[in-house]
Amino acid sequence: MEAEVDKLEPMFQKADSDLDYLQYRLEYEVKTNHPHSAGERNAVTVLKELSARRSRYQALCARFKAVSVEQKETKSCICATLNKTMTMIQELQKQTNLELTLLTEEEKAATEPLKSHMPD
Repeated sequence: MEAEVDKLEPMFQKADSDLDYLQYRLEYEVKTNHPHSAGERNAVTVLKELSARRSRYQALCARFKAVSVEQKETKSCICATLNKTMTMIQELQKQTNLELTLLTEEEKAATEPLKSHMPD
């Protein structure tokens, strides 16, 4: 999952760069090809809309980065907790000279009848 998140950041950066380029090209085209045309107002409106969309995009990027940071922190916390748990299990195994094993489905099924006869 983290690798997928890491792949998204360069895509967002490229999209941001593409938006910069598009805005630059539109401004250039309006200035050079249509300085006094009736459609100039529409082109300016398009540029303003592009700027507004870019602002929303940048807000999305900021939220994405915050989520990414939080995801990494959560993963680190989970890993630390799991490592502590494993260490505690190993210490308990050493102290009791027992080793915990996971039961297979067949073993679980075999112990079910025994549990029904045991007092609570």
